[in-house]
Amino acid sequence: MSLKFIAIAGNIGAGKTELTAFLCKKYGIKPFYEPNDQNPYLADFYKDMKAWAFKSQLFFLTHKFRLHRELERETGTAIQDRTIYEDAEIFARNLHKQRAIDKRDWQTYQELYETISASLRPPDLMIYLRCPVKTLKQRIALRGRKMEQDIPTAYLNRLNALYEDWFTRYSLSPVLVLPTDTLDYMTNLVDQVDLFRKIEKHL
Repeated sequence: MSLKFIAIAGNIGAGKTELTAFLCKKYGIKPFYEPNDQNPYLADFYKDMKAWAFKSQLFFLTHKFRLHRELERETGTAIQDRTIYEDAEIFARNLHKQRAIDKRDWQTYQELYETISASLRPPDLMIYLRCPVKTLKQRIALRGRKMEQDIPTAYLNRLNALYEDWFTRYSLSPVLVLPTDTLDYMTNLVDQVDLFRKIEKHL
């Protein structure tokens, strides 16, 4: 595979980390993971979204920008687990719609995001992991991250709707949509071969 930038997008529990690790093993490429464990605001955010939303999103935007810049300096193919675009188009936008981020803070955030994103190299392929909320809830429960266990179903529903809306507008790169509730590319050979064929067709 020639030097490329693959991005993986999807809701909480959609299977991004698993697919990232799987493709890295298959193609010998370098992963760039979302800095969840580094966010000092995240635990507080899950307890009180309105109080901590803006601060948490600024942290993610800053660290995703730094990560994206690091990715651009790679000499080999790289794959990213959740992009800077999702931070703004999905998570921050949802918090603004729910009035957890007020109008003034939202305008500041949007100006910063637009300035940053205009300077970035877009992915060569965006892989969107589509997954129904029922399956997301099951996976979140199974992986057992304490701060995720009380995420409301309505919140996941809103995120899914925003993902669908965003991908009707996304035009920075080709998009490969994978329904992760029905595909089993981790253990099913037929699904694996089909996945590799689709990725290699785009890249």
